[in-house]
Amino acid sequence: MIRIFRSLGGHVELPAAGQNSWINVTQPTPAETERIQREFGMPAEIISDILDPDERPRVEFDDDFSLVILRIPVVVSNNGIPFQTIPLGVFMTSRYTVTLCGSPNEILPAELPSLYREHKEQVSDVFNFMLRLSMRSAQLYLRYLKQINQQTSAIERELEKSIRNEELNQLLKMEKCLVFFITSLKGNELVLFKLKNSKRYNLDETNEDLLEDAVIETRQALEMAQIYSDIQAGMMDAFASVISNNLNVVMKRLTSISIILMIPTLIASLYGMNVPNHLEGWKWSFYLILLFSLSLSALGIFLFRRRRWF
Repeated sequence: MIRIFRSLGGHVELPAAGQNSWINVTQPTPAETERIQREFGMPAEIISDILDPDERPRVEFDDDFSLVILRIPVVVSNNGIPFQTIPLGVFMTSRYTVTLCGSPNEILPAELPSLYREHKEQVSDVFNFMLRLSMRSAQLYLRYLKQINQQTSAIERELEKSIRNEELNQLLKMEKCLVFFITSLKGNELVLFKLKNSKRYNLDETNEDLLEDAVIETRQALEMAQIYSDIQAGMMDAFASVISNNLNVVMKRLTSISIILMIPTLIASLYGMNVPNHLEGWKWSFYLILLFSLSLSALGIFLFRRRRWF
């Protein structure tokens, strides 16, 4: 989908691009990819880099354009993990600013009329726009990290009484999300430092403050992701032992029940043999054998419980 706006972060949509227009491209079709290459002068190799799901964050400056690639978090449901990260590219020329992402996302939602329809602080320049993207990305990382923590807490409660590997597999998926987040946040942080040290843009006071805020938010998200990852790594080892112990407890109980049930089975087998046993002619023999079996079973349960085997 291609949407053209009059200004950066604006909400006035145009049928065709003009000077200083912002073109927001999300999940482009082959025809749209060809259009942004032909109409907006975006090189094919840059388009393929941004649409590559494994592309690393980076900054690239050329005589005719500037390129910033960030990795942003998205919600997924088709590969077994709740979240992953994808590249978001900002391609800037003297005439256009093109944002390109290969998947729907909350950083630049294609279905909304404006990303930054803010009422007091408008987007002042392209550098300010990039910093706002970084801020929004870091805040989204923090929100998704809280969701991961909540899901992990729910899995922990299930693991305490579990004897299956399903909950451990869910924890492994959460750990995979955290690894994606940590790697992407480290790359985004390096991009911010490169922008800070770049002589391509002159930072005014507003952008300096915004850059500092973006670095702080990104670092906070990175530290939170690392803390959650360290906790989960130790927790998975602990809960693997818990599952093994729970299974041992269940097997011990089943073995104890089997031994108790063997007592009346053994007595019934002995007195059920087709040989004289001196009780075959007595009318109360069945009840005596039954009482004897129950008494021995009760004695076995008492001894097992006293030794905490049952």
